[in-house]
Amino acid sequence: MQDHSVQTFDPKAFRAALGTFATGVTVITAVGQDGKSIGLTANSFNSVSLDPPLVLWSLAKKAFNLQDFVAAKHWAVHILSADQEQMSNQFARGGAEKFAGVEPVSSEHGVPLLQNCAARFECTSTFQYEGGDHIIFVGEVKKFERNDHPPLVFHAGKYALASLKDNDFSPPRATGTEPPTFRSDMLGYMVGRARKNFLDSMRVHLESNGLNDYEWRLLTIILTKKNLTASMFERFNKDAALETILATLESLRQKGWIEMVSDEGLGEPTYTLSQKGVYDSVRLLAIAKSHEEHLMEKMGYADGMLLKSLLNKFIQKTEGSSPNLWSDEFVLKEKAAQ
Repeated sequence: MQDHSVQTFDPKAFRAALGTFATGVTVITAVGQDGKSIGLTANSFNSVSLDPPLVLWSLAKKAFNLQDFVAAKHWAVHILSADQEQMSNQFARGGAEKFAGVEPVSSEHGVPLLQNCAARFECTSTFQYEGGDHIIFVGEVKKFERNDHPPLVFHAGKYALASLKDNDFSPPRATGTEPPTFRSDMLGYMVGRARKNFLDSMRVHLESNGLNDYEWRLLTIILTKKNLTASMFERFNKDAALETILATLESLRQKGWIEMVSDEGLGEPTYTLSQKGVYDSVRLLAIAKSHEEHLMEKMGYADGMLLKSLLNKFIQKTEGSSPNLWSDEFVLKEKAAQ
């Protein structure tokens, strides 16, 4: 198992480690207020951000160990491998014998670390907030490990093995010859309505932070790319004029979300998140991830993952000249801006 400390984080390796979670099974461990090891099985794990490296998971308010996890400064997330079904069952049960027969090692903070997992993330608790009948825990990953073991999957009330699908999988095409009229099943309408429905669940949080949809969109771009000029923003937002982008950036600057840095080398100023912007953007991103998790649960995780897969394929097949937000484009310019 290759060890990665925070000083040697490789974003691709970190993304690969997060990718081992396939609607799978995790065990969260920590040290209780009485100094004893605590742990439980959870399937609400999700990634929040690659930079800073943040993850989240949730715990029911009625859970026995809730106050111990609330008080914990450090905890670990273990993505179980396919041969750890018994361990999953053991940590899912109540009682104090969860570590019976388990031989964990201790982290530098005393957190019990399970071995031979598909992946493991050692985290510092960053913040917590209420999400309905659950508490959402967000933590910064300080260290992680990844194995090549296939992950344990829980689907339809049963454990399962994860297998890769053919990348060229496509649903069968319709053969009917319907008249060319506007219909509720037209792809453009469905994608637009789905986007609206998804954003509606976030809008109350944006408005409470004094943000509109477009300001949030620009903030997520800065959160991903770190340093951008207005003309770079224009590349990512071809549906908006440069004047609109400049006005929105100035609004965000006046609200304290971003900072403008002069840079003669690029010929125009660059924009980056302020300290407030980093904290509040990550907090809103965690809320967005929580909403996504809730929607995936309502759909059923299998259908939710299929939807993501098909949307990703649709994006790849229809990608125009707009740059991919997660590509390495502008990397040199970003470095020049730092």
